[in-house]
Amino acid sequence: MKANADFPTINAKNPDGLNDMGVPYKVLLIDDSMFVRKQLSQILTSEGFEIVGEAGDGVDGLEMYKSLSPNVDLVTLDITMPRMDGLTALEKIVEFDKGAKVIMISALGKEDLVKKALITGAKNYIVKPLDRKKVLERIVSVLKG
Repeated sequence: MKANADFPTINAKNPDGLNDMGVPYKVLLIDDSMFVRKQLSQILTSEGFEIVGEAGDGVDGLEMYKSLSPNVDLVTLDITMPRMDGLTALEKIVEFDKGAKVIMISALGKEDLVKKALITGAKNYIVKPLDRKKVLERIVSVLKG
């Protein structure tokens, strides 16, 4: 009988964080919660994504997006933040780059804000608390969809 060692690639899959050329997708995390940023960072880097920047509010996030552009494949953006909220930051990011791929991060009960974000140009949303499987599914669907 053969063991898995005889078939080393039988269950192997390419990490979700790599594009068709094997290059990591570049992600910018914008969230006022360091815990959420750390959690997202761990989920994404474990799948090969590259975190190109982190910001704690919409003002810093927008500036970071502009300075990194066009080297950002995806932005995760919290809705509720100090200085500049996620909806305002989303409007300004989309104004700066019509092709921006932004996924909103929302707490439960913010459905009206999520709808507004999707109308404004967000490609999808993720609800807190973060679920690894859902985070990866939604991000991959936006990047590869």
